[in-house]
Amino acid sequence: MDIKTATALRRLRLVSAPEAISFLLLLVCSVLKRTTDFNAVPVMGAVHGFLFVLYVLFWADAWNRAKWPLKTAAFYFLMSVLPTGGFFADRRLKREAEDAVIASRARTEGVVNA
Repeated sequence: MDIKTATALRRLRLVSAPEAISFLLLLVCSVLKRTTDFNAVPVMGAVHGFLFVLYVLFWADAWNRAKWPLKTAAFYFLMSVLPTGGFFADRRLKREAEDAVIASRARTEGVVNA
């Protein structure tokens, strides 16, 4: 994995958890708007919208650089529209990055997969 691909995946990881948190907070604000006089939906909607757009931009960049198959790209996009999906995307991206580091070290040390 080259440095640009690793950077694209890291950016996607960095925005996935905040995007998921903002989605959950937006849902809470929506409930509060309908049950009380508290209305933070316009603010949380803007925050979540901004983070969602960032997620989609970083997702597209990561898809392009990592050369994911359609199934993997669709999975990560689906994670952006599920309320807690960003947490699962972050965990899976972390695992993929760790596996890439291990594979890179194995290649540099001359270890061949058996």
